Amino acid sequence: MSKLPKSALSLKQFMLRQEVLKLYREIWRTTRLVPDQHSRQELRAWARHDFQANRNQSDEVAIKMLMQSARRSLTELQTSLQLSGTSVK
Repeated sequence: MSKLPKSALSLKQFMLRQEVLKLYREIWRTTRLVPDQHSRQELRAWARHDFQANRNQSDEVAIKMLMQSARRSLTELQTSLQLSGTSVK
């Protein structure tokens, strides 16, 4: 009998979850570079809301599409910060 709980993730699900968390942390770190505190809080609220709204998503294709959209938004934010003269890694 397996000691794993029934809700244990498969390796594929675990790896995808790690990618999502990595993306979330990258978005969070990038928002630290936003000079205006109000804008920073707004961006963080947006990110938190979007990730929490899709927290229970289990369809792998849907998750990958959501990640692609989040990456696109992150790239746009980083580009905007670079154009404003803020150093982005």
